[in-house]
Amino acid sequence: MSKPVKEMMVEDYKRRFEGVENALIVDIRGIDADGNHELRNGLREKSIRITVVKNTLARKAFAGTGLEGLEPALDGPCALTYGGESVVDVARAVVDWAKKLDKLDLKGAVLDGQYFEGDAGVKALSKFPTRDEALAEVVQVVLTPGGDIVSAVAGAGSQLMGVLATMIEKLENGETISKAG
Repeated sequence: MSKPVKEMMVEDYKRRFEGVENALIVDIRGIDADGNHELRNGLREKSIRITVVKNTLARKAFAGTGLEGLEPALDGPCALTYGGESVVDVARAVVDWAKKLDKLDLKGAVLDGQYFEGDAGVKALSKFPTRDEALAEVVQVVLTPGGDIVSAVAGAGSQLMGVLATMIEKLENGETISKAG
């Protein structure tokens, strides 16, 4: 491949992956055409893309970007997997597909500059909470003490209301209220 063609491909990678900061690298070598088609369609349904890349050109294109952390995984046949709501969603989808397709190898992932190496790293990433799940947990942690306070106040308030209701009932019936000891 000539140098101008390589430079064009590097520029194409830069444009194509502009704004992509988190992604996975997989090896789809050995997957038959039907399996490859099913994989790509299944991922596309979740707005996840998969693109085969040339390693040396990808290294040049990824330099200085969030994808630079994927460099250790750029060895042998590689496909960049990205998109979805977050890289955690991508990892979950790819891990599910790896269970269905024996030949799908998980090579690595990057999340906010942190590299997750190999099969174990990608599987660990797939267990992280997504952004929405993390926000929900934070909201729950913040609201729980407030709910406890409301329950405590409401509980004491309802007891007080019960005592007052008893006193009113006794007074309306002409009974006297004695001092509690």
